[in-house]
Amino acid sequence: MSFELAIQARDLRFAYPDGASALSGVSFDVAAGESVGLVGPNGAGKTSLFLCLSGVLQARGGTLRVGGLDPRDPSQRRHLPSQVGIVFQNSDDQLFNATVFDDVAFGPLNLELPPDEVRQRVDEALARVGLTGMEERVPFHLSGGEKRRVALAGVLAMRPSILLLDEPSMYLDPRGRRELIRLLHALGGTRMIASHDLELILQTCQRVLLLDGGRSIADGPAQTVLADAALMEAHGLEVPYPLRGDDR
Repeated sequence: MSFELAIQARDLRFAYPDGASALSGVSFDVAAGESVGLVGPNGAGKTSLFLCLSGVLQARGGTLRVGGLDPRDPSQRRHLPSQVGIVFQNSDDQLFNATVFDDVAFGPLNLELPPDEVRQRVDEALARVGLTGMEERVPFHLSGGEKRRVALAGVLAMRPSILLLDEPSMYLDPRGRRELIRLLHALGGTRMIASHDLELILQTCQRVLLLDGGRSIADGPAQTVLADAALMEAHGLEVPYPLRGDDR
């Protein structure tokens, strides 16, 4: 794989044990430094795709490279956390320690890094998400936006080259959502963002990949794909308000 490609998927397929097909021949590339929105109706395969990319699920067919690694190869999969980090829909799924520091330090500690290196990574990650000084706070006492930032800091502490964010604006109030958008712009790097919040996608992604029924339906510039009213309606979505033109 070219070093300029962060993700390369060809004819990617996955079915759950009950036989339900989640991905049916999905193909796409993501260039290093690109921000790609992943959209589609419920059940389109967005979360399943992210879980395959991060090695949580193993695709059954096709070829896949993420950060130069094959997530299906056990010897390569163990190196994935240093290349790709995933932030789940519900931040509580990623917060399980008594303090913010312990949650963010969990990944680096599992790398068996020296204590000074762990502290440095935690301090750096918390600074990037604007939570410096909150190390001793109890995660479950934080606001929804703060929890999302702690979950993201835990991923950033692993210093991955690729971020996967699954419904990052879910459960956020308008202030938390605005803070998230500012944060995503500040972070930069290679990102895929799966969301039903198409205005957030429009504000944070240059390109959109539309999935439905486990298949890739459209792939192109965000403003072009999201402005196609017939395409959006056909796949259970709506054109985001800023793109509705005179009909809004």
